[in-house]
Amino acid sequence: MTQARVAAAGASGAAARTGRRYRTVDVFSERAFGGNPLAVVLDAAGLTAAQMQAIAAEFNYAETTFVLPPADARHTAQVRIFTPRSEVPFAGHPNVGTAFVLARELQATGQAVPDSFAFEEGAGVVPVRLLRQGDEVVGAELEAPRPLTQGAPVARADAAACLSLPEASISARTHAPLVASVGLPFLVAELASRDELARARPDAAAHARVLPPLGVDAIYAYVAAPAGQDGARILHARMFAPLDGIAEDPATGSATAATLALLTDLEPACADDGEWHWRVHQGDEMGRPSLMAGVTSRRAGQQAPVRLGGHCAPVMSGTLLGLGDGGDALRG
Repeated sequence: MTQARVAAAGASGAAARTGRRYRTVDVFSERAFGGNPLAVVLDAAGLTAAQMQAIAAEFNYAETTFVLPPADARHTAQVRIFTPRSEVPFAGHPNVGTAFVLARELQATGQAVPDSFAFEEGAGVVPVRLLRQGDEVVGAELEAPRPLTQGAPVARADAAACLSLPEASISARTHAPLVASVGLPFLVAELASRDELARARPDAAAHARVLPPLGVDAIYAYVAAPAGQDGARILHARMFAPLDGIAEDPATGSATAATLALLTDLEPACADDGEWHWRVHQGDEMGRPSLMAGVTSRRAGQQAPVRLGGHCAPVMSGTLLGLGDGGDALRG
């Protein structure tokens, strides 16, 4: 990775003194107003955690990222990720979207764009590879920062209650509901059909009763579909997190990555060494269709880190006022 300094790319000194630049981007979509919105604050050095939290609440997206100088000069940046209510150690679409934004900032100022970035986050260093069509950066693919961990089975009735569904809607064909994580934990539940997935609604009281004792604040529900003509495995998913101010999320990369790792670990067809490709659809019920492409693999009996990526679409740019000087934001 190049060590050329790319701090505050495209910002004038006057802009840094008068405010902090931000960009918004729709992640896991080729067009604006699809996928999962993300706000990226580029000039975050000097902001307090309380200020970051207030800014994230103001945007009110599922997540907002803040780009800071890295602790280790070999990495691109420190990236802090906030939901409207709390900071999280890792998330999927914030990594993909932040990498896309930073690459576009470099391109806009005529600087060389590397093939990948490395982001320092609470869960560890997250490698993110840029996706290109010709010379244009169109998206990114992250590598999960941690191996799969999974908890004990959770009662089907409890998972169903969180989704406002009858217990019979929860399938145990592949696994019982359980907590899975590759950097951020979720309760993961397989549903019996696409119809059951479409009927799911979050029950805040059930979430408050069931999820905190499990150490999570969200449930990810999915259904497997027949494989595509190219052999890719296909899932349809939804994610609900009302305890974190997110009634429903249109694309949840961290939960998707954990689920793909879980299925690769559990399914007999994935027991041998090899590589498997996945396509995951989310957000259809919200009118924000999202498409995530995943890769899982096993080598010498060990599962490699999950890779997950997709396209991004730029939406807005602006300046946050009244927050002081910006300063250097990142290194590449």
